[in-house]
Amino acid sequence: MSEMHPLLGSIVEQFDGVQWGLSSGQNVLFVPKALWRDVAQACKDAGFESLVDETAVDYLGKRDVRFEVVANLLSLRHNLRVRLRAQVPEDDTTVASLVPVYPGANFYEREVWDMFGITFEGHPDMTRILMPDDWEGHPLRKDYQVGTVPVQFKSSPEAR
Repeated sequence: MSEMHPLLGSIVEQFDGVQWGLSSGQNVLFVPKALWRDVAQACKDAGFESLVDETAVDYLGKRDVRFEVVANLLSLRHNLRVRLRAQVPEDDTTVASLVPVYPGANFYEREVWDMFGITFEGHPDMTRILMPDDWEGHPLRKDYQVGTVPVQFKSSPEAR
């Protein structure tokens, strides 16, 4: 697959700034952050009925824009997958929620907020899902300090 699928071409044509590419042989739409929900809605309208996953990546020190949100969509009708990617700068970590488009995004977005600190505007319950409510920080950020609580395993020599 080295050409853009016509279905994806029709989505790209609807928006200024959306670009198509391939990554490891998979279709990718690079989406400006401001168009995140609109592009997802266009994908759903085009037949991508399923949100398979939504997550984030922290590129601290590797790229100019620190974070990226990523959503994987599936169209069973067209037998086609697409990955949406949007850059999220460290000084503005708010992105539109996909819950109004794909209700299943609810827990994915809560996890991204909990682990990376990216807020999803319009989310119905932007609360922690994995960490305790009083936890400070976001553990999957690359600058998150690792704890210093010693762990001792039963089989270690010190435990005998």
